[in-house]
Amino acid sequence: MAAADPATAASSFSQFSFRRAVCPSPLRVCFSRPHPPGRLRVSSTTVVALHKRNPKRLKYAAERQFSRGDAGMLRVEVEPSGEDFWKLDPVIDLINRGAVGVIPTDTVYSIVCDLSNNESIERLRRLKGIRDSKPLSILCRSLRDIDTYTTGFPRGTNQGQANIFRAVKRAIPGPYTIILPASKEFPKQCIKHGSSTRYAKRRQVGVRIPDDPICQAILQNLDEPLICTSVKYLSEDEWILDPVIIADLYEPLGLDFIVDGGPRIADPSTVVDMMETNPTIIRQGKGPKLDWMVAKDEEEEAQSMFALKAA
Repeated sequence: MAAADPATAASSFSQFSFRRAVCPSPLRVCFSRPHPPGRLRVSSTTVVALHKRNPKRLKYAAERQFSRGDAGMLRVEVEPSGEDFWKLDPVIDLINRGAVGVIPTDTVYSIVCDLSNNESIERLRRLKGIRDSKPLSILCRSLRDIDTYTTGFPRGTNQGQANIFRAVKRAIPGPYTIILPASKEFPKQCIKHGSSTRYAKRRQVGVRIPDDPICQAILQNLDEPLICTSVKYLSEDEWILDPVIIADLYEPLGLDFIVDGGPRIADPSTVVDMMETNPTIIRQGKGPKLDWMVAKDEEEEAQSMFALKAA
């Protein structure tokens, strides 16, 4: 068999997308870009020096780019009890390299990607069909992550405001998404509004610590939280609960992996807004209403009464 033309090989390589080659088996196929003749090769010492001078420019260097190749999407079946967590090792590796995939939570399935990889975040938005104006939530490993990427929970005041932090600690991990003010550590890419140079004036982020063994096993093996958005049908505002259907619909769109933890129940997380004085439920889901929460209509009624008294 005749050897392939180097020019032809280089041309075909350039057509690959920025997704890593994945094999369902332990065998991995690595691609390397041939160096064109006459081009100066940069040493590893030079790369390190450039990285120190301009870390943002080389943040997503060539080693983070990957293509699925002919192997297609990686699918990993894991027991809901989490007794075979060793199967998640290739999933952890893919997330660290910039892959976009689906994992189970304690409510519905979520599309996730690395928090610090802007290219992955853009692919996640395109995959789900999310507009730039819609903020993204994060799956956190612990309360420490929440302290890092938000300004934290209300701690109580001398004027009688309750110490919400103590109450929240008893509710998470659990099926709650809590909206908090975002800190400077939270990437602007996740709260983009309209265009790449215009961002929402009110920086806020929804944070979750799911009570799910599979999800927790993935998060605990990562260095950062995961950007997440629930998996829905492309043309309908309805969650997809069967991982087999998710794979069929999203693999052609470029999904890199899916962790199959079995079918879920159509019961999303309860969303609690803590941007105002009182923690207000803006979507009732799987998480029950607790005594320190108020329903949205109750909050509106309280504001109306306050306005009447002030008038």
